[in-house]
Amino acid sequence: MKNKIVLLAFVLSMMLILVSCQQPNAEDKVIISSFEDLLNTIPENVNTDDVYGSWALTAPDDDVRFIWSKDFSKSLYHDVLIEFDSKPFVDAGLDISKLPANIVLDNKIMVGVKLSNESLTYNGEATPFDSFKKIIEIKPDQIVYHSELDHYGVNLENGNIFSWAKDMLNNDSDIQFLLDSTMLTDAGVNPTKVVGWEYKKTTSKDSNGNEIEDYMFIKSFNLK
Repeated sequence: MKNKIVLLAFVLSMMLILVSCQQPNAEDKVIISSFEDLLNTIPENVNTDDVYGSWALTAPDDDVRFIWSKDFSKSLYHDVLIEFDSKPFVDAGLDISKLPANIVLDNKIMVGVKLSNESLTYNGEATPFDSFKKIIEIKPDQIVYHSELDHYGVNLENGNIFSWAKDMLNNDSDIQFLLDSTMLTDAGVNPTKVVGWEYKKTTSKDSNGNEIEDYMFIKSFNLK
């Protein structure tokens, strides 16, 4: 699929790109602490995943997960990804054979990005929180901020993002899974028939700053 170099205004219109540094800066510390708050809010939904050699945060509906690697050198295709149930999309017309290679496993679809081939080491046994901090250390520009939602997010490329509230006490949407719709609609999905995902029109900008319209599939959850 042709890569789309767009800046989604709904998600990224006021995006803050974080500058790489050896020690966490003030903004990094807020990102790290907000993700720690998320992990502490739903610890029962955070588990190891031996298939990916990763950690997985499962949504309350069990249909979608955010997954991040324990060791980038051992991840074959993605170091961070969203994995979601294909059934709502198959029921809405998806032809699995028309999807790109290496993104379907059993009845799951994966969208993500390979961040690095670097071997990750830890002081002691790795934890989900420790592995997340490695993303900040190695690929800080993969973290985005959406001021309207007051969410931080991990950019999974091609318009796919997992995001979480900066402050869950003052936010009605604590986590969001956002999928660019193009890959799915190109493979036959009728977006009006997808159950469990909101199909939302958004404004996008290309690399020249020209606005275009786009659509996303979105799942939002309030965890409080």
